[in-house]
Parts: sequence; C-alpha cells; structure tokens
Amino acid sequence: MPGTRFNHVAIVAKHQAPTSGPLVEQIRQFLRSQGLQVSLERQSAESAQLAGYPVLDTQEIGRLCDLVVVAGGDGTMLGLAREIAPFGVPLVGINQGRLGFITDIPADQFREALEPILAGDFETEQRTMLEGAVWRDRACIFSGLALNDVVVSRGAAAGMVELRIHVGEEFVANIRADGVIVASPTGSTAYSMSAGGPLLHPSIGGWVMVPIASHGLSNRPIVLPDTGVVSLEIVAGRDASVNFDMQSLTHLHHGDRVTVTRSQHRSLFLHPKGWSYYATLRRKLGWYEG
Repeated sequence: MPGTRFNHVAIVAKHQAPTSGPLVEQIRQFLRSQGLQVSLERQSAESAQLAGYPVLDTQEIGRLCDLVVVAGGDGTMLGLAREIAPFGVPLVGINQGRLGFITDIPADQFREALEPILAGDFETEQRTMLEGAVWRDRACIFSGLALNDVVVSRGAAAGMVELRIHVGEEFVANIRADGVIVASPTGSTAYSMSAGGPLLHPSIGGWVMVPIASHGLSNRPIVLPDTGVVSLEIVAGRDASVNFDMQSLTHLHHGDRVTVTRSQHRSLFLHPKGWSYYATLRRKLGWYEG
C-alpha cells in the first residue's frame, strides 16, 4: 500500500447531520484541487443538503473508488467499515465525534493530514472483524459483520439473561448477567472497556469476552483466541437481544444460539505517517505523559 496514489475518492459523512455540509464541501474542494475524482455517498449528500454533485451508494463506492474519506465519529466509521470491508477499499477517518479512536484526524487538520496520504505517504493498518449469526432450530435466521463487538443482552424489562457459553466444543459456563460482550481488539476500547474489559492491541489475534453486570462476582473478562467459535445460547430471560455493532435483532427465544467467528474480511485504515496506537490511547484516554 505505501506509495499508492489514488484516483477516485468517496466522501462519507454522518447521516442525519446537516451541520456536516460545510466540512464535506471543504474536503471535496480540497480533493478536487489535488486532481482527484470525487463522489459523495448518497445519504451523506442528502443529509448534508449538498446537491448537484456525483453520488454513489455504498456498493458502488466499493466497486468504483480506491479510497474513502469518512467525516464523522467512530459510529459513522463502524457502519461504513462493515459495508465496505468485502471490497478491500482503504478508509481514512476525519473526526467530528467525541473520542475518535478510529476516526483519528482532527477536522481542523484534515488538509495537512490528507495531502501526504494522497501522495502515497501513510501508515497502513488492518483490523480484524467479527462475523456473527443467530441460530434457531438449526437454521440461521440472522447474520452480520461487526468491527467492534457482538453483544447479547437482556431486554428492557427488569431481570437478567442467562447464557450458556461454549468456546469451540468446550463448555465454559452458564452466566447470569445483563449480557455478555464479545469484542475484537478494535472493540476493546468501546463498550467492552466501559464494562471493565482489558484493552487489546489491534495486532493481537484474539477477542475479549466480558460479562455485563454479572450476578456471579467471579465471572471476569477473559481473552480468547480468535481461531474458534464462541457460542452464546439463551437459557433464560425475557426479550433478549443481540447487537452486531449497529445491527440489532430483538426478541431472541430461549434455545437460540448466537455464534461469533472471525470474518474473512478485514477493515483497512490509512493514518498519517508517524501515527501511533499508543499515542492515540494517551490522547483519547487522557493518560499522563510525564
């Protein structure tokens, strides 16, 4: 990837955010000044109230573009990364959100960051993804990709959910809790971290499984290899649901199984030269630098 030069760039912005219009237009003009063909993602253009520009849907972006610039927060990036991963198109994130672990370029510095990237001078990072499925009576009724995590949790009614957990063919435990998170290294800085899970470096071939408010105080987060299948079966609890990043399936039945495996797809991110994962943690988490 280093040394690559790009020709056709797509811009994706946070949907339902008309205030993103000025930034999207500035990015578009900058990319055009660099001699690039520029298209806007269809819903982004509509939300930003930008008319008269070339627009593409996500599938067309995957087929036709060789770089995507995402202007938004990590949620915007998660939604796009899941859809674009099968195409292998690299992503660059410009942060308009709060934390910005994977949309790491400050909005007021996008020109200085993008210019060398467009010239082929950048750091490349691949992130593993999760593939989840819901099984009912031996039939798959739902499946989806996730960059952050797969979360099985209780419904809105009071009460816990009980889950029977297997890793591969081995029984691990029955856990009564508000839910269980299976997170990728990318997702280890999201919901998993808030629930007390450890941070995993993105290069680690593993997942973290984290109980949410477990009834058993000895149920602790555990780091698992990402080479097998994690299975979470609904034993008890009302209105249990599963969430694959931004995709949800509610009203799971007793006996339903949620399985998590490593996806064959990866998300590809480009960062400015000199980017550091540890510097990102220091900056976003406010760690003391000395």
